Amino acid sequence: MKKIHIINGPNLNLIGIREKNLYGKKNFLDYLNSLRKKKLFSNLKIDYYQNNCEGKIIDYLHLIGFTSNGIILNAGAYTHTSIGIADAIKSITTPVVEVHISNIYSREEFRKKSYITHVCNGTIFGFGLKSYELGIISFLFS
Repeated sequence: MKKIHIINGPNLNLIGIREKNLYGKKNFLDYLNSLRKKKLFSNLKIDYYQNNCEGKIIDYLHLIGFTSNGIILNAGAYTHTSIGIADAIKSITTPVVEVHISNIYSREEFRKKSYITHVCNGTIFGFGLKSYELGIISFLFS
């Protein structure tokens, strides 16, 4: 059975509560449970980790980055600031897909720069929570 990890960064624990116009009304854990039930993903184990602390996200990437089949990473605001997370991605062997719920190019200017895009296998953004599902699908056909 393939193992896929979803990692969410800062403030993404508030999905469904914060800025519903950008992030939607659905709680992430409810969305995750619906993903796990999809027939397409029946041969996958989908694990989830969320943390607001940069160092803990880096530690988690180190922990799973040599044994997982794929990582879906929404680094939140750290996308635009963290060389440390980029270096952690470069250091591991598991492929990483960068995911964002909103269209980062239709938002503030600073969100248009990602420090992690160049070290990820791909980037999916702008499809709401469906971005995570598309990221998982990318591992099924790669």
